[in-house]
Amino acid sequence: MFRKIMMGLAVVVLTGAGVVWVGAVSAQPAKTVFFGGDEDVAFAQRLWREMAAARLVGATAVTSRPYEGVEPHGAILVTLQGDLTVGGHTGAVIVKNNYMGESVSVSSVADNPDLNLAAVTVMFQRAEGYDSDNLDWFWAKYSADGSLQTNPQGLQLAGRIGKNPQDACIACHKFAPGDDYVFLNDQLAR
Repeated sequence: MFRKIMMGLAVVVLTGAGVVWVGAVSAQPAKTVFFGGDEDVAFAQRLWREMAAARLVGATAVTSRPYEGVEPHGAILVTLQGDLTVGGHTGAVIVKNNYMGESVSVSSVADNPDLNLAAVTVMFQRAEGYDSDNLDWFWAKYSADGSLQTNPQGLQLAGRIGKNPQDACIACHKFAPGDDYVFLNDQLAR
């Protein structure tokens, strides 16, 4: 589930007389990475395929009424919510289309939903035990073509985004009313 990264190098110098020196060079404690790992990326790709098949994303996606948004998502948003099955588990899914640009408006998004689509942010509630501290939500941020976007460090935005840093999905959504990590409504409170 979690990926551990250990940086360091053990050095052993051998001579005819035996071991002369053993030491560690620049060893650092293991760092837990909560998102962007191989398992997260693979799951995000399966999630996108299932959302496309359910017409929640992609060229044949259904749409909803656009509304004014707030940072960090977009000036205009379109949100779809329902249940989706991925890998044998059925969970709640929230798909938010994030529109940005100088000329973006509610009417421009309603007239042409493909124009100015900057990102598709998704919450999917995985099986109990995935991330019980945060109601088992899986987070992902895609481009319009389904590729995962990355953070400034180059990590793909899929998994427990914001579980460790203080300025990402989980860090914000944990303050949503209803204790369900959802700002739109309180239908998913456990």
